[in-house]
Amino acid sequence: MTNNINLNDVVIRTTLRPGDIGYVTWMHGVLYREEHNFGVIFEAYVASGLYEFYKNYNPEKDCVWVAEYNGKIVGFLLLMHRGDDTAQLRYFILDPAYRGIGLGKKLVGMYMDFLKERNYKKCYLWTTNEQFTAAGIYKKLGFTLTEEVDSTAFGKPLKEQRYDLLLH
Repeated sequence: MTNNINLNDVVIRTTLRPGDIGYVTWMHGVLYREEHNFGVIFEAYVASGLYEFYKNYNPEKDCVWVAEYNGKIVGFLLLMHRGDDTAQLRYFILDPAYRGIGLGKKLVGMYMDFLKERNYKKCYLWTTNEQFTAAGIYKKLGFTLTEEVDSTAFGKPLKEQRYDLLLH
């Protein structure tokens, strides 16, 4: 399917609309079950985090990037403030049919631009040891692995990993 998809046909908006929180939660639940055998607890974790983002949303400090193709969400990423100078990268996801067209690179580029525009000094994210491709993207952006803990929080044994980025 990616052969027929052009990155220029993907629209990226920075506002949440009704249905987005539910759809992005659903995307995470289905995709992480299919690709990593995560349990329902992971979907609940995502739902809780998206609600936290919405509840504490500050347009001066927070942003979402919702990628749509023909009106369907195919990618998502958000920046959540964590204090005055620290941001958290959360819920970066791409529909598998839209990988490999440069969409992920475009979303994280927009994320990094916003991070710098808002003068954040630090940024972090949590992922798992199974997210090889995502970890590679984060490392290219300058994030470094700073913490690793054994976990069964998502319905199976794995290592949760924290990556940090210091901005100058």
